[in-house]
Amino acid sequence: MTELTLIANSANLNPAINFVLLLFGMQHAETIQKSMTDTYLTIDQSGEAIVTEKKSKFLSFAYHVESADEAKQMIESVRKKYYDARHVCWAYMLGRERTDYRSNDDGEPSGTAGRPILGQINSAELTDVLIIVVRYFGGTLLGTSGLIKAYREAAASAIANAQIVQKTVDDVLHIRFGYDLLNEVMRVLKQFDEVQWEQQFAEDCRMQLRIRRSLSQKLLSDLSAIYGVEVLSPTNE
Repeated sequence: MTELTLIANSANLNPAINFVLLLFGMQHAETIQKSMTDTYLTIDQSGEAIVTEKKSKFLSFAYHVESADEAKQMIESVRKKYYDARHVCWAYMLGRERTDYRSNDDGEPSGTAGRPILGQINSAELTDVLIIVVRYFGGTLLGTSGLIKAYREAAASAIANAQIVQKTVDDVLHIRFGYDLLNEVMRVLKQFDEVQWEQQFAEDCRMQLRIRRSLSQKLLSDLSAIYGVEVLSPTNE
């Protein structure tokens, strides 16, 4: 039974219990919403694997990439290294919204290589990642289902051997204020464990603040409540 189902079925319980359950459900929903809006999964250490299917050998590699050009360079590098391989198939996913992706079968029957690789990226909910699978033909045709299975397993194994990390989507804020407000500003900043800042002191104080997106509006609101703190846009810094 899920938390929300429990709350829905709690109409006949003690009102105090109902309040606790409702509060728990709201907190649970807030946690889910936060994780959906300002966190994402990627890899920060590459993973490699080898899968053998009917004497065909599949070498798989999972890399962290942040642009299509970076992915293309990595693909060409692997292609040159394994120049004698029959196929070098790949798929990548880019961006926090996971909307920039491509896959390639490199001569394998359509949909039997790139798509299964991309499917494993989606199953792991990863982004900013490139998976390459190099195939050395073993002399036996695998058929459509055999190829899909082999490329899927190779991609999944490379992901399993990589280090997956969760990162936050951050906003950057720029503020300016007089020296007399420094203590008040610092008091606000210290209430946010995840905020990072860089500061410049000249005629006035300037700070560049970095904080996860789900907390940026609260931080901005608290700072704006201090009379004399100016929030700068990129054009008036």
